[in-house]
Amino acid sequence: MRKFLLSLALAATAPALALASDMSHSGHDMSSHEGMAGIHAEATVNSISDGKANISHGPIAEIGWPAMTMDLTVLDGAEIDGVEPGDEVMMMLEKDEDGMYAIRALSPKE
Repeated sequence: MRKFLLSLALAATAPALALASDMSHSGHDMSSHEGMAGIHAEATVNSISDGKANISHGPIAEIGWPAMTMDLTVLDGAEIDGVEPGDEVMMMLEKDEDGMYAIRALSPKE
């Protein structure tokens, strides 16, 4: 039984670990976020205000989102300093307490 539970736990975490490893070596500078779980995607910031950001992004296959423009909540403590409307960024999404994806970080693309 212990072997089964250990195998189940490893099987459940392996895809997340592979994705995190893949994203940390993708050539994008998210060094301050290495080791953190999250969904990473390139995006353009259209506006930021009142705890929301309007973002345009391409398809995000990991979560089944097509390319779109949308408003996303900016999580408390999110790292978005220096990002302004019109900037192309690498964004990191995490689920909030309601299970909805929200912005954990926006880093300007270099």
